[in-house]
Amino acid sequence: MPAPLALIVAWARSAVAPVGGALGRLQAHEIGAPVLQALLQRSQLPAHAIDAVVLGNALGAGGNPARLLALAAGLPQHCAALSVDTQCCAGLDAISLGVGLLASGQASVVVAGGAEAWSRAPLRMHRPDRPGATPQPPRFVPEPRDDPDLLESAAAYALREGFTRAMQDAYALHSHARAVGHRAVLAQEIIPVAGLAQDAYPRLLDAARAARMPRVASAGNAAGSDCSLSALGISAKADGAALVLLTTEQACRRFGLEPRASWLAGASVGSDPSTPLVAAEAAAREALRRGGLLGPDELAAIELHDAFAVQGLGFCRSLGLDCERINAGGGGLARGHPIGASGAIALVRLLSGVCGEDATPKGWGLASVAGAGGIGSAALVRAL
Repeated sequence: MPAPLALIVAWARSAVAPVGGALGRLQAHEIGAPVLQALLQRSQLPAHAIDAVVLGNALGAGGNPARLLALAAGLPQHCAALSVDTQCCAGLDAISLGVGLLASGQASVVVAGGAEAWSRAPLRMHRPDRPGATPQPPRFVPEPRDDPDLLESAAAYALREGFTRAMQDAYALHSHARAVGHRAVLAQEIIPVAGLAQDAYPRLLDAARAARMPRVASAGNAAGSDCSLSALGISAKADGAALVLLTTEQACRRFGLEPRASWLAGASVGSDPSTPLVAAEAAAREALRRGGLLGPDELAAIELHDAFAVQGLGFCRSLGLDCERINAGGGGLARGHPIGASGAIALVRLLSGVCGEDATPKGWGLASVAGAGGIGSAALVRAL
């Protein structure tokens, strides 16, 4: 087992709200600022002790959301601020980069995570390259033919792997049920923002209602198997933020901090752009390898940001896991998908799990997420 790369003192997040909901009038830094302030309060750390803020944000389209967050939260002007955009992986990648700042000696205390205000995101288009041409949305790979519609890609994967709509809907129903059943536990990590103190999207549904939900991407074969994606099997567009407080051992001694977990390994990897959702599996395997673990059986908790139900099913099949092993309090499928924050929210959920919502540390944990363009990120942490 390698030595810890960083110590984790505290973590927190906002609730997640669907686009146009309770957080719909706030910018990303306005969602994140109360979360950052809560980290300082919980750790009793003075604002001047923060050397840098590293923030994942996918939809801001310019500027430096990390700088806005640092100043909005009352950090001093000398605090460094770095914004990261790796789309769905941005929040977890930002934390990994924060660990890198500590490991390289550039910082001793870092706040890192993700914040996304999808409701307030500007419309992003490339200017036409010639008169009369139509503006084009950003691409995630150079060639348009290699940049599939994410819904169509997920449906094609479901068909290829034999994950029927019924299987996907059952997975999604269970995710929602877990989130509803764990609301009291989730409240411990949520900082109220704009009056919202719990995730707004999770709800209890029955199979009959699930079967009536609209189909959003079709996939079927001659044998009659329906592998289509329904609205239930897709993570909803959402707003939210999540942050963690990272330190060195020396900083803990200097400021009298009590670390609760350690960061053992991180991985950011590339995968097949035609099926981006499988990149989470590749990242998870690489993080386990770097951490010196033989496989997921050694983990006490696993969090996957499942943007699609079929992604969760494929992740578990690929790693030899029962679906009960992941997302104990419901996954991104139940919460919603605030893109640049989703990976960080998964890590916050993981830290709450491995460090013991019942105050009993539970060992190692893994968080993983995939992003458009065929990239994946994962983190391996251990409770102290």
